[in-house]
Amino acid sequence: MHALRILACVAACSMTVSLASAHEPAVLEAGDGLSWYRGNMHTHSHWSDGDDYLESIALWYRDNGYQFLVFTDHNVLATTERWVKVSKTKGGLTAYKKLKENFPNWIEERGADEEVEVRLRQFVEVSGRLDQPGKFLLVQGEEISDSHHGKPIHMNAHNVQELIPPQGGRSVQETIENNFRAVQAQREATGQPMIIHLNHPNFGFAVTAEDLLRVRGEKFFEVYNGHPGVNNTGDEEHPGTERIWDIVLAQRIGALNLPMMYGLAVDDGHNYHDFPNRKSNPGRGWVMVLANQLTPEALIESLEHARFYASSGVSLKRVATDHDGMQVEVDPVPGETYTIEFVGTRNTTDLVGHPIEDEGDEPRHVTHRYSGGIGEVLKKVEGTSAEYKFSGDEYYVRARITSSAEHPNPSEVGDFKQAWVQPVLGPAAPKSAHEHE
Repeated sequence: MHALRILACVAACSMTVSLASAHEPAVLEAGDGLSWYRGNMHTHSHWSDGDDYLESIALWYRDNGYQFLVFTDHNVLATTERWVKVSKTKGGLTAYKKLKENFPNWIEERGADEEVEVRLRQFVEVSGRLDQPGKFLLVQGEEISDSHHGKPIHMNAHNVQELIPPQGGRSVQETIENNFRAVQAQREATGQPMIIHLNHPNFGFAVTAEDLLRVRGEKFFEVYNGHPGVNNTGDEEHPGTERIWDIVLAQRIGALNLPMMYGLAVDDGHNYHDFPNRKSNPGRGWVMVLANQLTPEALIESLEHARFYASSGVSLKRVATDHDGMQVEVDPVPGETYTIEFVGTRNTTDLVGHPIEDEGDEPRHVTHRYSGGIGEVLKKVEGTSAEYKFSGDEYYVRARITSSAEHPNPSEVGDFKQAWVQPVLGPAAPKSAHEHE
């Protein structure tokens, strides 16, 4: 089969969507009423397949330097009465004993010995007990766990008010868009701010770059997920999530005139006992959001306007962007050194994608092969600060910062502590890409 070129299909698409907003000069730095808020946006509990109780999980995050946490159990909200038999839960006696120790006058239980049951506290109860205005915030979310032809298509909805069932679709792209529409419809109906993001595209290698290229509405995905089974770095046949990100960015900006796709880092926590270990533990990935207050409204507004960065261990003091380029300053840890890389794609890069075919010359559901110029390292600096000046031919530029220190509890063996700065439009981006949303 001949190489396929990704072409704009705006007229053929059924959804109406605003184009990428212009990246006006901006400085992301604490001060003048703005603060950095650390949060995890992917969390599981006994309400689905996690091994601990909501309140115990929330307490861990609050005690370990987080300012917000979103609970995202699979296709369920913690809004109903539910009792669980301790001996049948994933956390078993370990989670039960921890709960009794941390919340001795809080537990509702019945039965005894092997038959003891505990009532799972609802979200409103847990948030009412553990929220601290301006210091710690719990947000209700849901992992909408959908699929297409057996491929897991999971998306996290944040600040949802009512349960959203999986919407399905005739393709991976349509499944993503249908679930986005469902969240958007609830947002409009309730007047509450909500966002949705695509989870772990390489889980089951379910979502390819081509699946994401023309997606309308949804503009967040997990570039880093702390679950050890989601294949962040890909394999010999499948590109890693950062490579997928660059392919998507290059095509959306260089060919399709579609909005940016932003990258999140999350835990996807399921296992909260006796870690670090090779399970899905908390504390691996998070977002740092710059906002004027710790509320769902302020956090979501900042996320939607790219006033955040993603991290698996590196902290930043300052990110500045203007019409000339980007500046990054690390908040260093004594004894660590840092490599700052500016990554982007130039308008001279070949955007042709070559499909992978099976023995019968049929295209496989695998991300196409693209030029190495997509996601090229444009500049590399060793140090705690760096600046990149546009040369005039960039579609976009983003930054990746890597510490010399290995991750203390890595998702994949050999991971280093990193941070990812969100992409900005470059001088070569089409004029339509600079229109305000």
